[in-house]
Parts: sequence; C-alpha cells; structure tokens
Amino acid sequence: ALVGRDFLPRGSDICTRRPLVLQLVQIKRKPDGTEEEYGEFLHKVGKRFYDFNDIRREIQAETDKEAGGNKGVSDKQIRLKIFSPNVLDITLVDLPGITKVPVGDQPSDIEARIRTMIMSYIKLPSCLILAVTPANSDLANSDALQIAGNADPDGYRTIGVITKLDIMDRGTDARNFLLGKVIPLRLGYVGVVNRSQ
Repeated sequence: ALVGRDFLPRGSDICTRRPLVLQLVQIKRKPDGTEEEYGEFLHKVGKRFYDFNDIRREIQAETDKEAGGNKGVSDKQIRLKIFSPNVLDITLVDLPGITKVPVGDQPSDIEARIRTMIMSYIKLPSCLILAVTPANSDLANSDALQIAGNADPDGYRTIGVITKLDIMDRGTDARNFLLGKVIPLRLGYVGVVNRSQ
C-alpha cells in the first residue's frame, strides 16, 4: 500500500525468503501531467521494469535462483528501487517471517537462522520496526512482538500491525491490543484488512 501497486510475492505459505531492500524514490510528474512509475533492480543494472507484474516475477525468480525453488531461505538481499511521483522517499526492508517447522529445503535450525537475520536488521537504532501479527492468532504470544521487544524493549521504535481483522474468530476482540492496553508501544498499532490471497 505504500507504493499503491501490488508487486510483492504472495501466497498461503512462506513468500518472503530473502530480505527485499525496497527503496522508494519520489520523482516529478512529466510536464504534460502524466506519471511514469518503474522499478530497477541492483542485479539488473540499467533495466527498467514498467510492468509491476514483471517486478513480482523477477523477485520470485531471483529468490529461487539464490534460495532454491523448494522453500529455501537466504540472507542475501534483493535490492529494488521504485521510482514514482506517488511515493515518499524511504527505504523499507521486507524480511522472512519466522518459520517454526522446516519445510522443503529448509534446514532444521530455520527458526534460529531467521531470528538471527531479523535481529541483524531491527537492532539498528535508526530502524523502525513493523511487527506484523495476524488477529486470528493469539496476539499475546506474537513472535513478531516478542522479537521486536528484544530489539526495542521500551517500544520506542516499534509499530504494531494487526492483520486479518476481518477473519477473527466470532467473539474475539482486538480492541485492547489496537489501543495499546495489552502490549504498549509508543508508536501504537494499526489494524489492517489484508487483500485477498
């Protein structure tokens, strides 16, 4: 949503298998008022991607090239710049989610490896942490909030993102979490209804 385009790989299982360093660069509209949006990968110097579906395919291909096609994970970054008049100048890093049970070609210590990878990014004091947790799980036992708390114990750099509010179990309520009453964060929480898978 920060880019206004759908280009990140998605699915029901692990999708982000390498760190994606996404640099958003604001550019001016053309003199005639039209806008041009495109992406450039560091590993494809000089090539512009105007079709965001092609960007998604390139992320997937580059992920498979380094991490394999059977759910493997790598800490080698994919670097992508998105140029658009509709973005703010900011750099984001999309990291793999914590995997508890190895699948496919993942090593038996996959959880520890991913936690180490995540900590290497979020321990930096200049980093804002988006701790993403689905509302249809036990929010008090969120791995994302737990690891964010290790890197940011006072909650100064963490924003809680609670997804899937639309599919919570009947009778459950995320209100106290969203209000910061359960696990307080200085930057608060944002509730999200995800795009359909």
